[in-house]
Amino acid sequence: MLSSMKRAGVIGILILAFFGIAVSNYLVRQEEIGAPLLCDIESLSGCNVVVESVYSHLFGIPLASYGLFFYTLLFVLAAFEIVLAHTFLRRGIQVFALSGIAISVYSVYTQAVVIRALCIYCLTSAFITLLVLI
Repeated sequence: MLSSMKRAGVIGILILAFFGIAVSNYLVRQEEIGAPLLCDIESLSGCNVVVESVYSHLFGIPLASYGLFFYTLLFVLAAFEIVLAHTFLRRGIQVFALSGIAISVYSVYTQAVVIRALCIYCLTSAFITLLVLI
């Protein structure tokens, strides 16, 4: 059985993954219906610039769809980890979180340096992934 501290950490990951699913789902849904994103937060109002850039798709698929897959798989892994308390699942979550951080760092760099616009949803996703890793 998981120790209470590890169990709390995995429950935290489950909650963070849920929020990641919500953010990604919003982005995917807005892309599907062709509606602009709601983002008007001081200097972080470049959401639509970011999602309309050539960098917002990989192999013709919106990056938000990859995010939705990432957070859904993370949620499932965390749920199984709570029930099964298996080292393999814990390592899978860690490896998955590390890959998510690497992608998030590249994404934030691309937004800030290449596109020169910041998306609050993308930054939120990167922050969620960082918290999952921690």
